[in-house]
Amino acid sequence: MNLFGLIGYPLTHSFSKGYFTEKFQNLGIADTHGYEKFEMQNIEDFSELIQNNPDLRGLNVTIPHKQNVIGFLDEIEDSAKKIGAVNVVKVLPDNRLKGYNSDYYGFKNSLEEWFVTPDRDLPSDVLNPVRGLSAKALVLGDGGAARAIKVALEDLGIEFKVVARRRITDETILFEELTEEIIKTHQLIINTTPLGTFPKVEECPEIPYQFLTENHYLYDLIYNPAETLFMKKGLEKGAKAMNGLRMLHLQAEKSWEIWNE
Repeated sequence: MNLFGLIGYPLTHSFSKGYFTEKFQNLGIADTHGYEKFEMQNIEDFSELIQNNPDLRGLNVTIPHKQNVIGFLDEIEDSAKKIGAVNVVKVLPDNRLKGYNSDYYGFKNSLEEWFVTPDRDLPSDVLNPVRGLSAKALVLGDGGAARAIKVALEDLGIEFKVVARRRITDETILFEELTEEIIKTHQLIINTTPLGTFPKVEECPEIPYQFLTENHYLYDLIYNPAETLFMKKGLEKGAKAMNGLRMLHLQAEKSWEIWNE
């Protein structure tokens, strides 16, 4: 059996197991391939997981272990090293462990699909595409999820500011410091925080939503629920909004590609 899985905590509402189980069935390899959730509160249990599962070929990594798993790996791919976070682990033929980051790939490509040229064909699950937008961005949150997003924005040439609850660098904007002018001059707003994730759907980042307009574009990395309170508040002001499902599909397929390289 070729075993794959997901580590993180909690994993109650994980997307990955259902996605890969269906994928294996569609590929006709369900008899030889499996995917399991390995709920892991303490990263110190990682080595034991690897030792106890000799059929393991690869892992996805989610909150809160995208950064602290790095210390258990033998090798890190260059882009993951630049980001400083790993969300895909490949068990190499010699049993060494190599880390990658597919969040970068998923976000960058989904954003490029959303901000596209008028003559480009789009996948059916890309909704309300934005044609040819050039904008400054606000990245809400500065945790592990934000790391890949910031590198992707840099590589796309999109200027951005980070908004956080505490000042990480001199350039960090605190949530309470957001003004009408800052919102007006940053059309793309990306939520990398977990606020609004099911079941706590009544939560959202504390930004001054009253300053949003039809010129704003809200990208929420959350995919459950499909329409978060963050997105709803933007839509009420005429802004366009997109959730993280397309990013998730892209990063999952990138994981599969990495495991089979």
